[in-house]
Formats: sequence, structure tokens, C-alpha cells
Amino acid sequence: MRKLIFSFLVLAMALVAGSSTAFAQKETTNGVAIETDVVLLRRDLRTDKKKLIALNLPLTETEATKFWPVYDQYAAEMAKNNDDFFLLIKDYAEHQKTLTDAEASNMIRRWADIQIKLAQTRQKYIPIVEKVIPARKAALFFQIDRRLFLLMDLQTSSLLPLMATQ
Repeated sequence: MRKLIFSFLVLAMALVAGSSTAFAQKETTNGVAIETDVVLLRRDLRTDKKKLIALNLPLTETEATKFWPVYDQYAAEMAKNNDDFFLLIKDYAEHQKTLTDAEASNMIRRWADIQIKLAQTRQKYIPIVEKVIPARKAALFFQIDRRLFLLMDLQTSSLLPLMATQ
């Protein structure tokens, strides 16, 4: 448990440190700085996520042999949804100051659809993961995965300026 808390603390500190420079950039540049920050964040966190899961999910050698291929499939499916989210962020960053009401409404609906797809993918993989590792370890995996997702979502959200109302 201490390993888990320490890992999340280190990741959170890294995310917070990165957000202060990103905030300064977004105030002085257009969507290009935001897009660059998000690209770097996504690359770093995808690599670190698997490491953090490995550090905090105690698996036997047999369980690990079965689990990691399933995890890779799950991560690939989640990445497709996250790619859609990235495209939405890119679109928002490029057009945030000129969005019409209809475009803003479309964006928030796209965002909600992506959130539903992410939840559906998690739900789809619960029984699949439970077939390769015990249910308690599967639950721990999904807890860790969800917390890491929330940290990534918080970091990404902190890079984006709020919607202008005028």
C-alpha cells in the first residue's frame, strides 16, 4: 500500500510541476502550446502508467504471463478512445476563441460520448481481467487504472483554458 501511495504522490508532483509552466504558456500562445503539452503528457504517462501498475499490482509469474497481454489489449482500446479525446482537445485549443454555441454544444456532446466509451471499455474488460487474475487483484488493477486516469484527466484539464462565454 505504501508503494501505491508513494507512486501516486510522485506522479501527482510531476503533474503539478508540469502544469505551472503549461499554464504560463497557454496564457501567451495559441493552441499550439497546449497541443504540444498534451502530446508530451500523453507519451510520458502511457509509459509511466504501465510501470506504476506493475509496481503496485502484486502478480505471480503465472498471473503476470496471463495478465499483461490482456492489459496491452485493454490499453490499446482505451488509447483509441483517448485518441478521440485528444482530437477533441486539439479542436478546442485551435478554435476556443471563435466557437459558436452550436460548435460548443457539439464539443461537449463529443466529450460525453468519449466518457461513455471509456466506461464501456472498462466494463467490457472486467470479466476478461477476472479470467486471468483473481477478482481481488482485478479490482485492485481497475482501482489503480482509474486513479491514474483521473490524474491524467486532471492534468489534461489543467492545460486547457475554460470556455469563453463571449
